[in-house]
Amino acid sequence: MKIGFIGLGNMGGPMAANLAKAGHEVLGFDLAAPMPEGVTAAASAADVAKGAQVVITMLPNGQILRSVAAELIAAMEPGAVLCDCSTVDVDSARAVADQAHAAGLGALDAPVSGGVGGAAGGTLTFMVGGTADAFAKVQPLFEIMGQKAVHCGEAGAGQAAKICNNMILGVTMIATCEAFALADKLGLDRQKMFDVVSTSSGYSWSMNAYCPAPGVGPQSPADNGYKPGFAADLMLKDLRLSQQAAESADADTPMGALATSLYTTFVESEDGKGRDFSAMLPRFVGRHRS
Repeated sequence: MKIGFIGLGNMGGPMAANLAKAGHEVLGFDLAAPMPEGVTAAASAADVAKGAQVVITMLPNGQILRSVAAELIAAMEPGAVLCDCSTVDVDSARAVADQAHAAGLGALDAPVSGGVGGAAGGTLTFMVGGTADAFAKVQPLFEIMGQKAVHCGEAGAGQAAKICNNMILGVTMIATCEAFALADKLGLDRQKMFDVVSTSSGYSWSMNAYCPAPGVGPQSPADNGYKPGFAADLMLKDLRLSQQAAESADADTPMGALATSLYTTFVESEDGKGRDFSAMLPRFVGRHRS
């Protein structure tokens, strides 16, 4: 299959490389990132789109997606599919899908979960919105880039699933960090804390698979000086998207709002920028009840 790929950074680069390794013809474009092995460089986004059966984008935000999509859609051939794997606002995803459909194209919003490690290892999970026909056409590519792809519904449903998932993740990570900080102050050994909670009703992915306490549980960014697996900056971006969506849908999300506020402070006023989102633990350990 001839595939175009726009956005070849920490996530997009490994994804495109895996497609090329699988034998697909991949043409790529990025303003700054180097071309991954096996990917042919194009002079522009429009050049990537010409003749491609599927064009995949991995971009920073909805505004950039809308701009790039307009250029791509004008150059793509009818019947091709534009598959956006960025995490953006639901309104942008739906607007791009409407524009693509008007041009006779398929469109999918397919944000991912799994981080840089999942992108490199081909173990991402894709949450996909769009038509069944477009999903079926791109599904073989999802199987190369990831371990699971869930068709969540029509346009925007993939972004909705990602935003809701990451709101849960942000809230549970904060609760996990708070609990470890409280355990420390109560004199409870961290390993004993993990042994109890990881097999009790406090079980969560944040505790069991991505424990924020160094030396406890499976290897995680906490064991590497909180070097990002998933940066706090990106968690803040996703939490802000959740609150934008909540406002648009008139949904009451007080825990999501509080998590957004805490990560805003952590990233913008403390030392969270450039650190893993689980670095909330040392933040809470060093604080006192006001």
